Amino acid sequence: MNECPVLLYAHPSMKEVAKQIVLKCQGNWSDSQTKRMKIERSIARYDPRSVEYVENIQWEKFNDGFPNLFIQDVRRMAGKDVILIGSFHNPEIIFEQISILYAMPRYLAKSFHFILPYFPTGTMERVEKEGQIATAMTLAKMLSNIPLTTKGPAQIMILDIHSLSERFYFSENVIPRLETAVPLLKKVLENRKDLTIAFPDDGAHKRFHSQFPDKDLIICNKIRDQDKRIVQVKEGNPAGKHVVIVDDLVQTGGTLIECGKALLEKGATGVSAYVTHAVFPKDSWKKFTKSNIEAGKVQFESFWITDSIPHAAEIAKHEPFKLLSICDVIAESLLGYDLLP
Repeated sequence: MNECPVLLYAHPSMKEVAKQIVLKCQGNWSDSQTKRMKIERSIARYDPRSVEYVENIQWEKFNDGFPNLFIQDVRRMAGKDVILIGSFHNPEIIFEQISILYAMPRYLAKSFHFILPYFPTGTMERVEKEGQIATAMTLAKMLSNIPLTTKGPAQIMILDIHSLSERFYFSENVIPRLETAVPLLKKVLENRKDLTIAFPDDGAHKRFHSQFPDKDLIICNKIRDQDKRIVQVKEGNPAGKHVVIVDDLVQTGGTLIECGKALLEKGATGVSAYVTHAVFPKDSWKKFTKSNIEAGKVQFESFWITDSIPHAAEIAKHEPFKLLSICDVIAESLLGYDLLP
């Protein structure tokens, strides 16, 4: 048993998720989950009761708007396994968290883990013409400067990164760990026999098809017709089935809507959607709400999202959105995959 406690810190935007992670780590599972997790804990030789949520970082600002940060009782970190769960959903709050990330390992933490559920610049990961800036690489370089701990490199956990190749943007100074939140959806759908899974493009299929080995999968794709992009069913048959469209993130939602229309035109009995990251800039989530459904603009029965981005909890108060919490995925990763010593 590891007698040295694990300290879990959080950016204020992820406070509730952090609290739920601690509850899960303390054994708040179903009977079947508890049995399995006990086996995994014994393998990891890790006592989950030692996880403690620490709320002692002052996230304040000076009069000029720049961060005024202070970690109380920093000596507690010496010799401890330290975790910080953060959120980069807004550029304005990245700098303050980077500052904390660079400071924590220097207080003699035994190990350091940064949980960043949503990697925000992931959609800008390549340069297709001169002048474009791959900001995903820039952010990865910034995170790669997290100092070493006494046990070695910091570990960075990211959920459903937009492009798997982005893991190679990080230097050897840190260890990126890419996890997926799709099992949250699989648990919701496990008793549904009348449905199948669709992907809005080949990229989503490559990332997630292995999660659904027993399903007849459908792939959509976008084709260009002069100035228009048309979504069509490329592979698979949705006829007579309820189809759940699965992707890593949603921005404006236009592709999902067009994909849904294409599936219904091919005979699907209904359409739902799941995304891990409900980005939805400029309140674009409102396209999917009840008023638009009644007007016939969209026809989504359910739209599952996770709380990887803080505003998801507010979005989920509106039909057809349903919230799945990433705390289960993170807790299982910490306990079952030996991310902690």
